[in-house]
Amino acid sequence: MTETPGANNDLAAFALALITSRQNILPKRLADPGPTPEQVDAMFCCAAAAPDHGMVMPWRFVVVPLDKRAELAEAFGQALRDRDATATAEQVAQARGKAFRAPFLALAIARLGPCEPDIDPLERMVSVGAAIQNFLLCAHSMGFGSSLTSGQAMRSGAFRRLFQLADGEHAVCGINVGTVTKRKPVRLRPEVATFVTHL
Repeated sequence: MTETPGANNDLAAFALALITSRQNILPKRLADPGPTPEQVDAMFCCAAAAPDHGMVMPWRFVVVPLDKRAELAEAFGQALRDRDATATAEQVAQARGKAFRAPFLALAIARLGPCEPDIDPLERMVSVGAAIQNFLLCAHSMGFGSSLTSGQAMRSGAFRRLFQLADGEHAVCGINVGTVTKRKPVRLRPEVATFVTHL
């Protein structure tokens, strides 16, 4: 079926509004209700639409349900203790608290080890980022807030053990989704001319 130009214009306007209105919402400002399993599945379907040269699927995601958050909390606490033997009980408790903030939480993992065909790891990381962005935009289109969280714990042995990371796999960031309790002002976007030049 041939699409009409008007329909294409409407779709383009919707996409522009969706992409430019998305915000990063801190996990502490994300509350219940979180997305349903069906909504989460749709978000992952959007992630799978990311560019993937060679079809090597250089990403995977691990959902951390509520009944597993205590295990994640322990990994956060252990990661802090491993890199700072002087960490206080209060600091460890704060690190552990990161596991319980958002209703939905998943870890994005980049698969950068040997693959066939041999796609450059940097190109694969671009694909990973595109998959994550597709996920975030889908969540935004459903009315949810979202954010990415990272930090030194992602590189820790505790995280590698908990998420069973294989050689060549790297924890990239946590993806947090929920209902927004408070928004911040929209940040200024850079002018196109500041990052685009022409040969």
